[in-house]
Amino acid sequence: MKNQPTLTTDRLILRPFSFDDAPAVTELVGAYEIAYNTLMIPHPYEEGMSEEWISTHQPDFEAGKGVTFAIVQKDGLALAGAISLHINKLSERAEMGYWIGVPYWNKGICTEAAGAVLEYGFSKLQLNQIFATHFVRNSASGKVMQKIGMKYIACLPQWVKKWDEYLDLELYAILKDEFKK
Repeated sequence: MKNQPTLTTDRLILRPFSFDDAPAVTELVGAYEIAYNTLMIPHPYEEGMSEEWISTHQPDFEAGKGVTFAIVQKDGLALAGAISLHINKLSERAEMGYWIGVPYWNKGICTEAAGAVLEYGFSKLQLNQIFATHFVRNSASGKVMQKIGMKYIACLPQWVKKWDEYLDLELYAILKDEFKK
């Protein structure tokens, strides 16, 4: 069994999720604002969904399909969110995705975690490109992407459907040789 690494930054620990995190995940992800700003998170977020989601992480990591980190504050060890890379091995690229619990918004947590995951993706996973998208209505996510050096690529009109509404996505990407620690 391959063990997923733990990453650290000045304020954060990025570690594998455990089933002990399930209650905090359910509470944080249960907020309407999280589901509203992410494609795959439903609302309401029901009991058992956190455990089901966490159970996919280790098999995905072992298969080289992805890596998902719990974003934990060093000060108090509170779970603040999640960040992941969904890996396309053939193309040596990955899609970054993340969510941050509402109580932790506007504190630079996502930017700090995303920078660490970029470095991990390029240095340890030997990826050539990492990209991410956000709903046009979620400009805060786009600001995170800009702060970590991702470049705006395009607006993808009506690219996804969430709650019976077609939504535009903004696409950002960064290449390995563009990344600066």
